[in-house]
Amino acid sequence: MATMLKRNPPVLSDRTSRYWFLDKEQLKERLSIRWIILPLVFLDGLMVLAAAWLAYQTRFHILTYRTAYDINVYKLVALRILPVWLIIMASYHLYNKRIIFGGMAEYSAIFGATAVGMVALVVYTFLDRSLTSPISRGWLILDWLYALILLGGERFLYRRFVYWLRTRGFFTRRALIVGVNEEGKLIASQLMTSPRHGVEVLGFVDNIVKRGASVAGLPVLGSMEGLDALVQVLNVELLIIIPTALERPALLDLYRDWAYRQGVELTLSSGLYELFTTGVRVQSIGNLPLINLDRTRITGVDAAIKRAMDIVGAAIGIAVLFVPYLIVSFIIRRDSPGPAIYRRRVVGLGGKEFDAFKLRTMRVDAEAFMRSHPELRREWQESGKLKNDPRVTRVGRILRRYSLDELPQLLNVLRGEMSLVGPRMITPEELRHFGPWRYNLLTVRPGMTGLWQVSGRSDLPYDERVRLDMYYIRNYSFWLDLRILLATVKVVMRGSGAY
Repeated sequence: MATMLKRNPPVLSDRTSRYWFLDKEQLKERLSIRWIILPLVFLDGLMVLAAAWLAYQTRFHILTYRTAYDINVYKLVALRILPVWLIIMASYHLYNKRIIFGGMAEYSAIFGATAVGMVALVVYTFLDRSLTSPISRGWLILDWLYALILLGGERFLYRRFVYWLRTRGFFTRRALIVGVNEEGKLIASQLMTSPRHGVEVLGFVDNIVKRGASVAGLPVLGSMEGLDALVQVLNVELLIIIPTALERPALLDLYRDWAYRQGVELTLSSGLYELFTTGVRVQSIGNLPLINLDRTRITGVDAAIKRAMDIVGAAIGIAVLFVPYLIVSFIIRRDSPGPAIYRRRVVGLGGKEFDAFKLRTMRVDAEAFMRSHPELRREWQESGKLKNDPRVTRVGRILRRYSLDELPQLLNVLRGEMSLVGPRMITPEELRHFGPWRYNLLTVRPGMTGLWQVSGRSDLPYDERVRLDMYYIRNYSFWLDLRILLATVKVVMRGSGAY
């Protein structure tokens, strides 16, 4: 089988075909994880020494000028404690390929490692009687603060550099997806749209779909009988098993054959891809490993930072826009009869319903008008929007064009019902458009803005809005939120795609 594959190599996508110009040893060296970790160890050591030097300069040349302290003593302490710092960082899994570049989890590990490193430094200075002068307590504190800042900043920049390399095919793990069904297609799509995570999917392996067929833009490379040969020829490092696409005996055979194979990692899809946007925990009950799902997608440090950004942003927005809001409210009431504020019943985190505040942009009898015009109701049910809505007032059209009608939702953000950035808020009736993805939607707070708004706003078809919301939920990060907020300003200023 292996000889036949070498003479007749599997059909690969354009993205992977370039690897046929490399032999196995070149490919292995090009993708080896050690070329990521070794520079990281060196850079971490450099940052630890830089923190010690900056702490000395700050303590003795900026805060108070003291010549009595011998810099050679501090150099000696920094160099002697450096291996201990690196060992502590390794113990916090900061050089584990499964942990590094893990977002807030990595920063949390850095905080813990630097705190323990400071304790080790204090213990060392207390026990080492060979030091010719006492170590300043101010230097110790500054050393910890600088180490925390420098290591965090270095990891942030290094991660971006590695992401950049991965998008160009370097430092990626070559993977095969075993099993073709809807879940397999979705997983392939997710991995292909996130190349920075370092997994390059070469194609599918399946016993039913024939070799050479195209599934989700990837080729079917063969059957499970030829999996061993495919792994060898293609230098595969990761097998992603789709249990829902396989019969139980085939699944057990795969695990038996590959679970302990050196050089190849075996991973199993959950079988509940539509639900697993939240984190999971394995809990042992009665000596049985059972999976618990987190109720929310964003947890821990990520949730705290996102909530802090929401509170600060909403408070500043309310303070700055309070007077303009009063003026606009007065204009709305003069333009058409009725209140200035409209309450829209929408679905929030965990399926809890709440009233989202908006400046009124329609006539007060909008619902009755809709019921009396079936053609408008059909358009609304199909797309969730009316492009030329006759219910919108003159002032309302201006407010919608520049999204000014959304400003009262800053109060919803402050109350914790919404976020500055998140999926589009929807009514309970609109949940049907999300199908099986509606469970994902309920794991995060709806946002005043989101990917849907910066990618076309109301000009997008409904299924594309659903896709963008799902992408945001699965790929949330603090930096994604910042990019969306900055892009929102540009989109709103242009006033395009809103009606």
